[in-house]
Amino acid sequence: MKRFYIASSLKNSELVNYYSKILEKNGWKHTYNWTKNINDVKNMENLIENAKLEQNAIINSDIVIVLFPAGRGTHIELGMSLALNKKIYLCSNKKDEFNFENTVAFYQIPNIIKLVGTPDENLKEIIKIESKNN
Repeated sequence: MKRFYIASSLKNSELVNYYSKILEKNGWKHTYNWTKNINDVKNMENLIENAKLEQNAIINSDIVIVLFPAGRGTHIELGMSLALNKKIYLCSNKKDEFNFENTVAFYQIPNIIKLVGTPDENLKEIIKIESKNN
C-alpha cells in the first residue's frame, strides 16, 4: 500500500479531495488530509498543530503530490519533501507551469516527476508509475 500526502493551496481543496478519493479507491493511504481541518484554524495554536500534522504526514508518506497552482505553504512542504528525499509528483493542467521562464531550479531535481494533464490523466500516470515500482 502506498502512503501519500497532497500539498496544494487552500483554493485547491476540492481538487486535493478528488485526488485523495481516487487514490484511496485504489488502495492507497492518505497520511493526512489537511482540507478536513481548514475551518478549525482560528488561532496560532491551531496553526502550529496543523503544521505539525502536515510535517508528520510528509515524513510518513511514500510519495508527495503537489497540485498547482501552489502557494507559500505548499513550497515549504515541497522543501520538506525534498529534504526527506521523497518521491514527488508535481501536477498541473498547464504546460507553461514548467517552462524555463516559469520554473524554479528545485523542480528539476531527479526525484521529481512533472505531470501536465487533467486530474484524471495525472492520477492515471501516478498510479501507473507507482504500480511498476512495487
